[in-house]
Amino acid sequence: MKISALLFVGVLGIAGCSRSGSDQPTGNLTVEEPVAGVQWSYPETWTRDAGRPMRVVTYTIPAAQGDPEAGECGVFYFGVQQGGDIDGNIQRWGAQFEGATQAEKTTLTVDGLNVTTARIEGTFLAPGGPMMQSQGKKENYRLLGAIIEAPGGMVFFKCTGPAKTIEEAQPVFLSMVNSVHAHQ
Repeated sequence: MKISALLFVGVLGIAGCSRSGSDQPTGNLTVEEPVAGVQWSYPETWTRDAGRPMRVVTYTIPAAQGDPEAGECGVFYFGVQQGGDIDGNIQRWGAQFEGATQAEKTTLTVDGLNVTTARIEGTFLAPGGPMMQSQGKKENYRLLGAIIEAPGGMVFFKCTGPAKTIEEAQPVFLSMVNSVHAHQ
């Protein structure tokens, strides 16, 4: 396991393997509208973009100094019992990378909700369009993902971008994941 993988697992352990209602996530976060019976807060340093097909919301992650472009974090919800299972989704995310490292998967509980996180790196095939065909290879890319088992179905958080950008965004991504709570 690489040092960064250990850091990812360690931060998850510290950030919220079990969070009570009194714990607050770190950083400046903005509350998002509820989806599937859950609500979360996103980092104020991220820009909330206009809607896109099949997404609840997309956030732009500022590019790290020297990186060629910004990253993005898409949030997806397909409905009750829709969107596939956890392992199938992580495998699909991994297939979007060429020469990818094996997905580093972690499970945790946040506010009583089961959460599975994944981290993948390699050459991103940048799938897009109706058939999810590659839009061109992007080397040295990273994915941070989280799958929330929400009361109304699974909610998927998928952040992709240049490795340095996503590495720098990892602490606030983890704060966002740690902020998830059941919405009544």
